[in-house]
Amino acid sequence: MTQSAAPELYYLEYYEEFLAKVRQLSRMIQGDGWNPEFVIGVGRGGLVPAVYISHQLGLPMLSIDHSSRVPGFADELLEKVATMSAAGNRLLFVDDINDSGSTIEYIRQLLEGSGGARGNLRFAVLINNTASRSNVDYHTDSIDRAEDKRWFVFPWESVSARDVLLDEAQAMPDRLT
Repeated sequence: MTQSAAPELYYLEYYEEFLAKVRQLSRMIQGDGWNPEFVIGVGRGGLVPAVYISHQLGLPMLSIDHSSRVPGFADELLEKVATMSAAGNRLLFVDDINDSGSTIEYIRQLLEGSGGARGNLRFAVLINNTASRSNVDYHTDSIDRAEDKRWFVFPWESVSARDVLLDEAQAMPDRLT
């Protein structure tokens, strides 16, 4: 097996630009007349943008830690959230990037399988891969993963060691090749 070249780590260390993106997403959400009652941060990457968006919109925030991969942990919380949406609560899920679409697809399937009301669920991300298998309702930037192979390092991830970031990127070879 040959060693491939290290992925390009693209650091998004842009606090002012990040704030502008949060404001842009918030305006999109407010502008379409669909008024969420809760912002839900998808852990780990969506937690920071969700906090900012919840403050910008003046809404309470909940969090779902999907990234921990603790069996059943996120599922139990998602089932509770599905009950909320079935009762009429509009829920805005926030993540940092819609890359492959697997996280959003997993969440949608679990919510709908648990009785969640599709019309009460929306998804917002900072970066949307146009080739993703899942669509989002709101995003600020688009990439085409078929052409753009950068591994995005968000400001809240930039404190990680470079080796850790490279390992995370190389664990997802389908996004890099």
